[in-house]
This record gives sequence, structure tokens and C-alpha cells, in this order.
Amino acid sequence: MKFLIFILGLAITFFLAFLVSSNRKQIKYKPILIMLVIQLTLTYFLLNTSIGFILIKGVSDMFGTLLNYAASGVNFVFGGLTNKGEFPFFLNALLPIVFIAVLIGILQHFKILPFIIKGIGLLLSKVNGLGKLESYNAVAAAIIGQGEVFITVKDQLSNLPKNRLYTLCASSMSTVSMSIVGSYMTMIDPKYVVTALVLNLFSGFIIVHIVNPYTVREEEDILELQLEEKQTFFEMLGEYIMLGFTIAVTVAAMLIGFVALITAINGVFDSIFGITFQTLLGYVFSPIAFIMGIPASEMLEAGKIMSTKLVTNEFVAMLDLSKVAGDLSSRTVGILSIFLVSFANFSSIGIIAGATKSIDIKQANVVSKFGLKLLYGATLVSILSGTIVGVML
Repeated sequence: MKFLIFILGLAITFFLAFLVSSNRKQIKYKPILIMLVIQLTLTYFLLNTSIGFILIKGVSDMFGTLLNYAASGVNFVFGGLTNKGEFPFFLNALLPIVFIAVLIGILQHFKILPFIIKGIGLLLSKVNGLGKLESYNAVAAAIIGQGEVFITVKDQLSNLPKNRLYTLCASSMSTVSMSIVGSYMTMIDPKYVVTALVLNLFSGFIIVHIVNPYTVREEEDILELQLEEKQTFFEMLGEYIMLGFTIAVTVAAMLIGFVALITAINGVFDSIFGITFQTLLGYVFSPIAFIMGIPASEMLEAGKIMSTKLVTNEFVAMLDLSKVAGDLSSRTVGILSIFLVSFANFSSIGIIAGATKSIDIKQANVVSKFGLKLLYGATLVSILSGTIVGVML
């Protein structure tokens, strides 16, 4: 049965992407098929083999160690402020971002990270049917961050046509920043975080091939990266420490606002209509949950969590999932976990538009115009990744 649902899920996801395609005649089906096979192979390897288990455990243990290191700094500053036995989300899940950001800064400073990103990007460009710039940007966005990645390609950004600009922005919204991966691992099973990072990369390429197909001519396929101004080691440390802290505080502020807002809206809807806003959205998203492979008995609850991610952000949705995970099957928890690991929400439109505006106002206006299409495509990426995992669980 799950194989039939898998085929149905793929068909509906591709159909929804096909509906908004900018040039259906130019869709390249060969790279789509190749990447779909790669996704299925990698998903089986990561979730159903002993080697995959060892690999994921290694990554999980690495982040666990990093979070322990980060905790030493957090405890030094904030130790004793929380009540014993309680989970202080800001301290345990968000402030470790500061330390992870510092590690990224060090790898950037010594040119290790750019070398890795460029190498993986060039390798991906051989199989995804897209340009070198698009492949680099997808990998870089998953490591550096959805806003910061545009700085590294700012010399090319101003001259990009609309179709290539869409692909760069879509990659930024479909992935997640490595600086907050550790925070995700405190809320959902690390194996799903790692699997989602891999799947979303290819799902993003697949959906872009359908929604925004085009061909990059060889003379246009040039990757020129913007080199950062030379800083001393300690200047760099100070900059990335503040960047990490800014990210942590920003996420905390968004959580406060979104959680309070969704609670208020739920209260208003419940008092007037006798049903919460989240439950109402759950009915809208429940068919999508079903085609991803979630059992019919749990698709309403799953739909509520999926819709929460879209209208708020992935952190709020992960917190909601953690509250009901014990009442859901492991299959549902796994599929939902994969779906939640991305930046596909309304606030990301503003973040990406803001990042491009700091470089080129004209291009930022272009980004704002296709903002909803970006979110639509990024949501399809999450649905595709969840569908692929659904057939393996």
C-alpha cells in the first residue's frame, strides 16, 4: 500500500509543480529521474543500513559534543537562572548557535569551507542539469545561511536574469543553515535532520527543474565568488560571535511573537467558530500529509503541524511535534520531521528579499514579486522529501 501512496505522492507533487511551471516545454526529465534515484538510494542507505546508522550516529555525536562545548559557555553566563528540571529553550536550543557560528567563521577564515562548498557544488552540477552558480549556491545556503549566502555571489547577483535569480532564492528557502542544525537535533531525532539536509538539496533541484526550467549556456556558466575583506583572526571571531548571537535572539523574538500570535488566533477562532485556527488549517493540509505516507488516522494532527510551519516557522512546528510525538506512530514522526527541516515559511520571503536588497535594490524588487511562488516551490520541496522518506519507513 505504501508504494501506491508513494507513486500517488510523487504524481501529485510533480503535478502541482507543473501547474506553475514557467516553461513546460523546457523541462528536463533525465536529471529529474537521476536525482530521484539518487534520493531513494541515499535515503535507504541512511535510514536502513548499518553503515548509514553509523554515519548518522557519528554526525549526531559530533553535534552533541559541540553542543556540550557550547553549554560550558552558556552555563558560565546564565547558570542558575533556570528552575531545576525545566527545559530552557533559549539557553539549551538557541544560544549554542553562537558557538556553531564561531566554528563556521573559523572554517571560512582559513578558506576550508569555501573549498568544500565549491567542490561539492561543482560535483553536483554534473548530475543536476543546472549551472555551477546554482549548484554552489544550494550547498553554500545549507552551510552559511539563507541570507548570508548572497554576499558570496554579490558580483554576479546584479546581472542574473529572473529565472536564475529564482533558483538561487529557491535553494536558500529549501535548505537550512548549518548553524542551527544542532538546535534542530535537540527537538527531533538527529537521523531525520541529517537525512533531510541531503534530501532537500536534491528535492530543491528537482522542483526547480519543473517550476523554473531553463538552460544555462556554457559561456554563462561561470562561478565567480566574492572574497571577503581580509580580517585578523580575532576580528573574525568577534564578528561571528555577534552573528551567532544575533541569529539566536532573532529566532527567540520570532518564537515569542509567533507562538503568542497563533495562541491568540486560536483563542479567537475557538470562541467564535468552536474550532481553532490550527485545526482548520490541519484539515487543509491533511490530504497532503496522507500522500506523503502518513496514516489516515493521524493525518489531521500532522496537517496541523505542517500548517504551523508554513504560517510561523519550523521551530514552532517542531515544538508542537515534540508535544504530540508520543501519541503518533514512528512513521508519522519521521515523515513530519523531514518535512519540518527547511526554511519554507512566510517569514523567509522577507529574509531573502532583505538580503538581496542590501546588494541590489532592483533585484530585491524582482525577488519580492515572485515571493509567493518561492514559498510554493519550497513547500513542494518539503513534500517531495517527506514522500521519499515515507516509502522507506
